[in-house]
Amino acid sequence: MTKNIQNVEEAKETIKTNNIVLFMKGTKDMPGCGFSANVVQILNNLNVKYIDIDILSDDNLKESMKKFTNWPTFPQLYVKGEFVGGCDIVKEMFESGELLELFNTKGIDVKT
Repeated sequence: MTKNIQNVEEAKETIKTNNIVLFMKGTKDMPGCGFSANVVQILNNLNVKYIDIDILSDDNLKESMKKFTNWPTFPQLYVKGEFVGGCDIVKEMFESGELLELFNTKGIDVKT
């Protein structure tokens, strides 16, 4: 589900109240860059439910999220309230099986 977020406080609440949140360029239906598309493909491959938030729709949100995570790029993946990382980290975790293990450990239903 694509969610429209207005500020970093709404973003924090969304992170806290959803199992998986992806801050990305574009949406999961229309990724705005290859890195975001890669993470969407990984999450879709694992068949997990997640919230996607388009940071391109609001420059203030984009800059606020960079400061909040202390991470300069997007996408940014959160699992059960914890920042996991960007595309390279998510890709490495997926390939090694760590991402599936993380989802299982956190009680997230994965339908592989």
